[in-house]
Amino acid sequence: MKSSPGSLAPLALRRLDTAAPDFAGALDALIAFESAQDAAIDTAVAAIVADVRVRGDAAVLEYTLRFDRLAVRDAAALEIPAAAMRDAFAALPADQRAALTRAAERVRVYHERQKGQGFRITDADGSELGQRVTPLDRVGIYVPGGKAAYPSSVLMNAIPAHVAGVAEIVMVVPTPDGVRNPLVLAAAHVAGVTRAFTVGGAQAVAALAYGTATIPAVDKICGPGNAYVAAAKRRVFGVVGIDMVAGVSEIVVVADATANPDWIALDLFSQAEHDEMAQAILLTPDAGLADRVAASAQRLIAEMPRAQIIAASLSRRGALVTTRDLADACAVVNRIAPEHLELAVADPDALLPLIRHAGAIFMGHYASEALGDYCAGPNHVLPTGRTARFSSPLGVYDFEKRSSVLKLTRAAAQTLGPVAATLAHGEGLTAHARSAEARVTKS
Repeated sequence: MKSSPGSLAPLALRRLDTAAPDFAGALDALIAFESAQDAAIDTAVAAIVADVRVRGDAAVLEYTLRFDRLAVRDAAALEIPAAAMRDAFAALPADQRAALTRAAERVRVYHERQKGQGFRITDADGSELGQRVTPLDRVGIYVPGGKAAYPSSVLMNAIPAHVAGVAEIVMVVPTPDGVRNPLVLAAAHVAGVTRAFTVGGAQAVAALAYGTATIPAVDKICGPGNAYVAAAKRRVFGVVGIDMVAGVSEIVVVADATANPDWIALDLFSQAEHDEMAQAILLTPDAGLADRVAASAQRLIAEMPRAQIIAASLSRRGALVTTRDLADACAVVNRIAPEHLELAVADPDALLPLIRHAGAIFMGHYASEALGDYCAGPNHVLPTGRTARFSSPLGVYDFEKRSSVLKLTRAAAQTLGPVAATLAHGEGLTAHARSAEARVTKS
């Protein structure tokens, strides 16, 4: 499917230059994004969450009918049997089944390296101090199922949980009008999902957080969703853990004269097509390359089914930025702290030490962000909205918890007791001090 060239206005591609005196302000305005929750959405979500908490299955059924037009009398009918997921995988066309299996295998192998090992150290007095790593008991995976279906999200959320050793992985996925996506169900089978329910929206998040007679309460909720899902995750945080409240997609490409302008244009499109508010930025010291990318983008957009979304995204939040050199480009990257960063340069290894803030870094001309989204191996659930300054990709560590282990000897109590007691007295916590002093042998 192609868009009609005559139906598309020329792409409005913002051009910036780091040498311009007003560049800092222009960049700040470009990357600024209002992430505050819409008050109307927050109010609606608060009511839904409270209702599900009180009325459980009955509320879930009502909201599923209202929002997904799915009429079910018995909440048990919302559950997707494991056999249905298994059958969906078996019924896939051979190429899809092979692709899904290969992607899952790569994701699993990569995440196996992330498993926590814990540690134990022994003091001279024989005391043992350590850290014990254990998996969460039960997690919930939210999978979008409205305007689009994302089997890749199933793999990226469920496989790390499975690798961590989570015993129960509960998937919720909306099925508007009762239509189930077979690729999503097949991905759930491959990824190790243990239970699945045809529920979406804020009601699904609330059901996972508080539990109903049918849907079990979980310890953590992960996965992307719309503004209502994001608002619900914010609201239930503390009752359960959440992965993050993700924003719109972002990509920054750092490129030099060796980059292929068509490839760069398509890489910028790959994130712009997600949403009109997605962000795609090129940083290059080669003004000629920026011109060539602009020309490629203008030519290639006619081939894009989502051309209108891409055009709106690039117009609102996109830019082609000329930098002084590649080091200057990397400095701008660190200010942006993007979700995805491509280093489309002749020597990406030379630039890597200059990068401090990015969710995922794609090295070289052949490392397209799209490969990372589906099958390269690392997780595609990444920090957005400049949160790469302090956040990390989703991983096995998100489904593990750490416990401190202290096995203290009598000798340790003699030497540490006075230290603890002195500090406790200084804080005015007498019982703490007495507890430590009670174990000190009087001479």
